[in-house]
Amino acid sequence: MGRGKLRIYLGAAPGVGKTYAMLSEAHRRIERGTDCVVAFVEHHERPRTEVMLHGLEQIRRKRLEYRGSAFTEMDVDAVLARRPQVALVDELAHTNIPGSRNAKRWQDVEELLAAGIDVISTVNIQHLESLGDVVESITGVRQQETVPDEVVRRADQIELVDMEPQALRRRMAHGNVYQPDKVDAALSNYFRPGNLTALRELALLWVADRVDEYLKQYRSDHRVSKIWGSRERIVVGLTGGPEGRTLIRRAARLAEKGAGGEVLAVYIARSDGLTSASPKELAVQRTLVEDLGGTFHHVVGDDIPAALLAFARGVNATQIVLGSSRRRSWQYVFGPGVGVTVARDSGPDLDVHIVTHEEAAKGRGLPVARGARLGRARILWGWITGVGGPVLLTLLLTHIDADLGLANDMLLFLTLTVAAALLGGLYPALASAAVGSLLLNWFFTPPLHRISIADPKNLLALVIFVLVAVAVASVVDLAARRTHQAARLRAESEILSFLAGNVLRGETGLEELLERVRETFGMDSAALLERESDVDPWTRAGEAGVGRAPERPEDADVDVPVGDHMALALTGRVLPAEDRRVLAAFAAQAAVVLDRRRLQEEADQAKELAVSHDLRTPLAGIKAAVSSLRSDDVAWSQEDEAELLEGIEEGADRLDHLVGNLLDMSRLQTGTVTPLIREIDLDEVVPMALGGVPDGSAELDIPETLPMVAVDPGLLERSVANLVENAVKYSPDGSRVLVSASAIADRVEVRVVDRGPGVPDDAKERIFAPFQRYGDAPRGAGVGLGLAVARGFAEAMGGTLNAEDTPGGGLTMVLTVRAAGSRAELVEEGGVPVEHPVEPERQTT
Repeated sequence: MGRGKLRIYLGAAPGVGKTYAMLSEAHRRIERGTDCVVAFVEHHERPRTEVMLHGLEQIRRKRLEYRGSAFTEMDVDAVLARRPQVALVDELAHTNIPGSRNAKRWQDVEELLAAGIDVISTVNIQHLESLGDVVESITGVRQQETVPDEVVRRADQIELVDMEPQALRRRMAHGNVYQPDKVDAALSNYFRPGNLTALRELALLWVADRVDEYLKQYRSDHRVSKIWGSRERIVVGLTGGPEGRTLIRRAARLAEKGAGGEVLAVYIARSDGLTSASPKELAVQRTLVEDLGGTFHHVVGDDIPAALLAFARGVNATQIVLGSSRRRSWQYVFGPGVGVTVARDSGPDLDVHIVTHEEAAKGRGLPVARGARLGRARILWGWITGVGGPVLLTLLLTHIDADLGLANDMLLFLTLTVAAALLGGLYPALASAAVGSLLLNWFFTPPLHRISIADPKNLLALVIFVLVAVAVASVVDLAARRTHQAARLRAESEILSFLAGNVLRGETGLEELLERVRETFGMDSAALLERESDVDPWTRAGEAGVGRAPERPEDADVDVPVGDHMALALTGRVLPAEDRRVLAAFAAQAAVVLDRRRLQEEADQAKELAVSHDLRTPLAGIKAAVSSLRSDDVAWSQEDEAELLEGIEEGADRLDHLVGNLLDMSRLQTGTVTPLIREIDLDEVVPMALGGVPDGSAELDIPETLPMVAVDPGLLERSVANLVENAVKYSPDGSRVLVSASAIADRVEVRVVDRGPGVPDDAKERIFAPFQRYGDAPRGAGVGLGLAVARGFAEAMGGTLNAEDTPGGGLTMVLTVRAAGSRAELVEEGGVPVEHPVEPERQTT
């Protein structure tokens, strides 16, 4: 039985017609003979949507009792028993009522898909987990019901349901979305034109990114190298010169003209050096391109035009932006330059923009280093000069009536040998010395036209000529090779310093690092492989890899061992030996990243073990006391029995507190805490929160003139109780914890002040993380959830919780909540946030 297919109608905003589109699709499938049922669809009393349910088979919903009220949810068991071909499940991000089979509806959908049932569902863009902060900043409303992005990304089909903001507002005004009494509030708050436009843009960009991922995968699977201009991608070629900022800004303006345009800045470090590159300027340009929404890439390539074009085609770019050459006019005798070469070789599918700038034709700041890899043209000219030059010089000297003397003739031939060394390196220079010595012997050394020398002085001069020619050629070639090595080492050091900095700061994950390896060396795929022993099969370390990575190192074009049972494997081409040094550094860093990930996982497991230990401690004490009381071998006195019973009671209370915090944190992490907001006085709630601490350990200061607050009383009590218990735990003996309250504008602050050791500034946020205990807190003092639960409950009520220093020493916890009447409460109804004057029906505390 295969897995079912998931189709999602993604709404740009509430009310655009997702459910209507889903029901229309269901009618079309039924007409084609498909077995399609409604597992759960909420029409929200919208008449047009309700009409679309007619003629569709609906699975009876499951009724649940919660806090004296009845609710209905999707009956997963009934759908599985019915086993339709297609099930319609509305509102994918919905949170189920406590007591349901799963906490979230998307988890119900996963069960249906695993059973081989196709599912059609709906979700709004604001419910995607990664966009929660963005949506809150736009609309001012925090979405309580979310769905992980990965769940939506895994869908087999995603169809965007979109509508112009003004058309959606007209639909609402006509009563097609909400009841008439809610329309005005919705239009003036959440459904303002600006909000709807921003949500629409978010939806379009998210879907465009998903389409782009699919296109990349398709091009990789089918090995498509030709550029498809489906989206404007603009590559900016940087040299590290001052003109780079101008090029980046011009590329950003070009990208703005096309929908979804993307800017990719690339700096290519080549073996024979880019000596004018300024690391400081490159850092500034990296920051600039990232601020403009682009990305920065660092690539090694010996042939800059070829490397630039290969990068552009690899990312499916449509345009390349280059700056006008900084070379002076006379320097063009050495070649046409990068810009002309790229424009000539780009082909019809890649546009090249040459941008003028203030530095054009002013010359480079530093001379271009000569490398050993001189290029075919240079080597050819070296051979022409070394072999053809002596022949032409001989013709010239033998046809003019000038007796320069053997010494001057030798200097002229030596000049050609040096020129051959400068142009083509060692071998053309050696050939020039050999040809020159033969021509000097035949035409200019008596006896003429014979390979013999009569005068021993001439023989000595000719030998010195050959030795000087070979020495000069060797020195020139050695200097070129040293320059080449220095340039290459500098390029390597730039890459390695960038790599090490990112890894040490924890900014690069294993997938990103492997992508950097593949990109830097121009490979097709990269993966880190490992095995337990010599006889075990190879597997991908950490399930990480980019491209179609090989299954074994021996199947790769390049493999670099990392220890005895790990290797970095790449496919695409065979790299030269000199590249393996940098590749080995990448491999070592990949192993470091993998080790860090595994250490983090082990630390997380250690936290779970610590929780287990803290839970077992009170259980062990209770069991020991009960076993002692049940023992017939010892006659316990009344005092001993009372002490054992007191130990049992204390252990049970402690265990109840620990389990309560664990359950609260579980509900916070799953998003099932929905506060019941109502108006109440603080002095009705805060005193009840002190019941868990010894008498006299806390002091209350709650003025009677404080305004009422809009909170969930149960959540507020638990938050304050956790704060007070934590403060008492760390307060010195004889010191009382102060719990005070004050009103500031439309907010009310509750301060819990202790005189304990305090917390450094860099740890004030860390103490609110789950399972964190600061300093030397004794084992058994809790699992480190009290403050995390307190902050979670505060934020669920729309408040905040922060830590401050107590003047004179200690720590002050500041819990801020809304004063009653400051604003209408926002609740989520049918997945749409609207102003609502009454309490929501559902509550989880």
